[in-house]
Amino acid sequence: MPKIEISEMTMADYDAMYALLSATPGIGLRLADSHEGIERYLARNPGLSFVARSEGRIVGCVMSGHDGRRGYLQHLAVDPAFRLQGIGRALIERCLERLQAEGIEKTHLDILAGNFPAHRYWTKLGWKKRDDIVRYSFTKSDLDNL
Repeated sequence: MPKIEISEMTMADYDAMYALLSATPGIGLRLADSHEGIERYLARNPGLSFVARSEGRIVGCVMSGHDGRRGYLQHLAVDPAFRLQGIGRALIERCLERLQAEGIEKTHLDILAGNFPAHRYWTKLGWKKRDDIVRYSFTKSDLDNL
């Protein structure tokens, strides 16, 4: 089994990360995930997003950030050939450790309603599904894919 290395995500990782996310069922990519959108996200949340590499190739990724009170995980993906090796858990743990170092104790994530494998995964890891809140979104422009 090749060694897995986890490092901070940089914009140099964008194309490979985007390709992995695009190939992962259940992940919804939007205009906000454009090169410019991710560049803004990483600049606003430095040191909080990570990639996993095997022999130099990106095989996993996760993004995280916070609003000063709560953390948020987004776009966790692991190449199917590398699943069940703890890569996802390692990426998540790295995010949570970094968020905690910034004083963030509680972290949220969003899952598309029909992504049942993701629901099972996060439940298995001990994350709690919230039934007491409903998320609303508003887009100020005419673009609905933000």
